[in-house]
Formats: sequence, structure tokens, C-alpha cells
Amino acid sequence: MALTADSWPITAAPLQFPGVDAQGRAVTDAEPEVWHGVFNEVLEAGFDNIDLFDGWVRPGDLSPERLDLFKKTARDAGIGTPAISLIRRSVIDAEHGRDNLAYAHRSLEAAAELGCKVVSVGLHQALTPAQQKQLWFWTVEGYKDPVGDRDSWNLAVERLRELGKRADELGLILSLEMYEDTYVGTADSTVALVEDIGLPTVGINPDVGNLIRLHRPIEAWQEIFEKTMPYANYWHAKNYIRDEDIARDHFVAMPAPLESGLISYRKAVELGLANGFQGIICMEHYGGDGLSVSATNQRYLRDMILPKKDGYALGTSRVRQSY
Repeated sequence: MALTADSWPITAAPLQFPGVDAQGRAVTDAEPEVWHGVFNEVLEAGFDNIDLFDGWVRPGDLSPERLDLFKKTARDAGIGTPAISLIRRSVIDAEHGRDNLAYAHRSLEAAAELGCKVVSVGLHQALTPAQQKQLWFWTVEGYKDPVGDRDSWNLAVERLRELGKRADELGLILSLEMYEDTYVGTADSTVALVEDIGLPTVGINPDVGNLIRLHRPIEAWQEIFEKTMPYANYWHAKNYIRDEDIARDHFVAMPAPLESGLISYRKAVELGLANGFQGIICMEHYGGDGLSVSATNQRYLRDMILPKKDGYALGTSRVRQSY
């Protein structure tokens, strides 16, 4: 049975919750009461599920005993944990690539133990000092994957295929998050990478919000979705208001609710359904009370955009879906 507005799995991204406490201790090492407090706050905002962004807690770094405790805490709170997103842990990082690959494997194992359905990974790397000084880090260029470097490309294919095979063994799917200046930074490059990996368990997280916020010329958002949605199996959804004055080389973008930004999520969801998308949607928003904006975005999708009844025309995806 196809997903509907009521049944569609939507998660909150815990972007507003720091990964360290006021004393500088990692929340991964915190007492269960700290985790429970975040779970409860997300629930009270109107979400049934949370995406375990590893900027908050790193399930792959929890001991078996602590992972069991984390799982029990989520269950006791009454919140679902269907997805883990690994952020800035590129498996082709020149210095940390091998460690990041091992961490991704641990995260897949943890995801399976937690009952997740999908793990999202990317090729973006740590923010540069210049990015860290900015109000909005995306206004300063950061790391770039080497264009035309076949060895680097082949290494990405090899290591992501390795993770995709392990995901399959664990009953999971793997999703590649789109992010500027990486091999998943344009529609064509992202599709080429997924096709080179060649596994039904490896698809695309069409986080087009990461691309339209750039203060430089961008691909047309609808064309990105048209090319990537046949391979989409998970979705970080966010939006930005954007202004351009090409003659003056002037570009501005700022976070906006889903219904107010440049991307028409009415059209984006239409493209998703036409290409068989039946995956988890994660609400992201930077700045302000991001959790409340994310909750508003969830209501917008359920009330206005997602299909109210099953039986709608659903296309065929080229990759495996979560539902």
C-alpha cells in the first residue's frame, strides 16, 4: 500500500541540539536523561520520529551496552529512530577517509540494532576556519572534491559500494546526500556516481536545499529533481529564499519555511511520486527556532502536499525504497 499524508514517515533533524554540553562533554557520552529530554522536546513539537544526525549523538561510537541504553531510552520516550545521518564524514577524506569508512561501518551496525531503515552519508568534509566564522557557513567556499581525478572518483565508488553491500546485508539502504563541490554536488555527477556504484541499496538524498543556498550561480532546482528523483531513497527537505542579480554578480540566500522558499515542494513531491519515491522525509531548518519551523514544515507537507489517499499514480524507482 502506497504511503499517504497520514502514514508518511517524517522525521525531525536535531540541528538545534548541540553535540556537546556546556562543560564541553559529548552528548554521545551523556546520561540517558539528556537523550530523553531531546526526544521529549521533539515529540512535543509534533514529530513521531527523529533522524539521528551524528552532530548530536553518534550511535556508531556507542558501546553495545550504551547502544542498548540509547535504544531503550528512545523506546521509553515513545519516539521512532528510522534514520541516521552521518555529516562531514567523507570516506575519501585524504587524512581521515579510512577512519570515516570504519565509522560508517559502525554506524550501519548501530542503525540495524536500532531498527533504522536508512543511513545517509555524504562526501562533504569539515567546515574550514573561514566557514566557521560566518553567520551562514555556506556563504564561504569550503572543501572541493578533485574534478577529473579518476583515482579519487574510483575510491569513492569502491568505498560507497562497500557500504552499500553491508547495508544490504543488514537490511538497510544507503543514501548519498547532495552537497556542493563534491561528487554528489551536481545532478549529473550524483547520478553518475550512483550508477557507477550500481547497487539497488544505494540511492540519492536529493538535499537540493544545500545547493540553492549558495551565493553563486546554481543549477535550476527543478532540473536537479528531474534528474535525481529516479534514484531518490531518502530526503533531507529544507528551503531558502533566494535573490540574484547576475549582471552585478550578486547572490543572496537565507533559510525559509518549505512553502515560502525558492523550491516548490508541491512540484518536488510530484516529481518524487512520479519516480516511485516512498522514503523517509527529514525536516531541516537552520537558524531561529528551527524545530518549530520544521514542525510547521511537517504540517505543510501533510496538510497541503502529500497525497491524502493511496491509489494515486506512483512511478517506478530505480533503487530500493524504505516502504
